[in-house]
Amino acid sequence: MNESRASLRWVCQATSTSGGSRCASLDVSGPIQGTRARNRLIRNPASGLVREAAPDLSRRARVRLDMLDWHRAHGANVSLTARHFGYSRPTVYRWLARYDRFHLETLEDASSAPRRRRRPSWTLGQVAAVRTVRERYPRWGKAKLAILLRRDGVVLSVSMGGRILARLRRTGEVREPVYAIRRRMRAWRRPYAIRKPAGWTVSRPGDLVQLDTVEIRPVDGRILKQFTARDVISRWDTLEVRGSATARSALSILDALATRMPFEVRAISVDGGPEFMAEFEEGCRTRGIALFVLPPRSPKLHGAVERANRTHTEEFYEVTDSDFHPDAIRADLLAWERTYNTIRPHSSLGYRPP
Repeated sequence: MNESRASLRWVCQATSTSGGSRCASLDVSGPIQGTRARNRLIRNPASGLVREAAPDLSRRARVRLDMLDWHRAHGANVSLTARHFGYSRPTVYRWLARYDRFHLETLEDASSAPRRRRRPSWTLGQVAAVRTVRERYPRWGKAKLAILLRRDGVVLSVSMGGRILARLRRTGEVREPVYAIRRRMRAWRRPYAIRKPAGWTVSRPGDLVQLDTVEIRPVDGRILKQFTARDVISRWDTLEVRGSATARSALSILDALATRMPFEVRAISVDGGPEFMAEFEEGCRTRGIALFVLPPRSPKLHGAVERANRTHTEEFYEVTDSDFHPDAIRADLLAWERTYNTIRPHSSLGYRPP
C-alpha cells in the first residue's frame, strides 16, 4: 500500500452518477496540515485512469497545485511552504482550505465581482427630469445638468445624475449627437502686427476680448463662417454667422460687441487672418478700441476663444435643427447666445452663468 501511494500522484475516480472522472491527489507523508476532512487520504481508491497532471487548468491554478503537492511532500509544514514559494502563511492556509481534490477548479481564481451590487435609488420622476434636460441640452454633462435640475426643484447629486445618464445611454433612451461639424485652423501670415504690450493689464470685463472665426461645414456641403468674441474675464460670448469671412463682415462684429456686451470693450485680440485687416482695423481705430495681433502660428495664445469655438460647435451646431443658411440660423444662434450667457453653468465660474 505504501509503495503504491508513493508511486502514484493522481488517481481519477470514476463517478457512478455522471460517468466522468475525478482526480484525487494521494497523500505520501502522513497527516495533512490545514486541510478539511474531505481532503483526507483515500485508503481504497477506486480503479481508474492515472494522470501525471490535472487537465484543463490555467497556469496560475497549476502553480498552486504544485505548491500544495510540494507542501505534502515536505512534511505539510505551512511555514516551510510559505518561505519556499515566497507566499504569506495566510495565503497557504487559504489555498489549503479552498482545495478540493475532486474539484480542481477550486484552485482557479474566483470572481472578484461584488456579491451584493448597488441597487438604483432614483425614482422614475428623476429619470424623466434628467432625460428632459439632457434632450434640451445634449452636450451638457452631469455637473451642468445637476445645476439646472436644482433650479427646477429636482435635487440630485452630480454622481447620481451621471449614473442616470449612463443608464439612459445603455437603454438607448438618449443618443449622443453625430459628429458632423469640422473646423479648420488658419495659418495665414500678416505682413504687419501689433503685439499686446507687456504692461497691458487684464483684470476687469472688457479689458481684453478675443475674436476669432470658425468654419462650419454642415453635411449638405455649405460653408458658414462664425465670428466668436469672448471676454477672457467674464466668459461672455458674442456670436455672429456670415456666409464668408471678410474684413467688411468682421466690421459688423464691432457693432454687435457695442450693443450685446454688457460692458465697454477696451481691447480686441485677433489672429493673423485677412478678415481682421483693412476695414476692420480702421473700425477699431475710429472706435478707440486697441487691436492686438497674435504672432504667426500661435493659437495657444487664444485659448479662451478657441475653447469657445469648440463649445458652440458641439452644443449648438451639432444638435440644432435649423436650416444652415446665415439668415435662417441667425435667430437660433442669437437664442443660443442668450442661453450660453444667462443659463448655461460654467465650471470656470463656479457653475454660474457669466
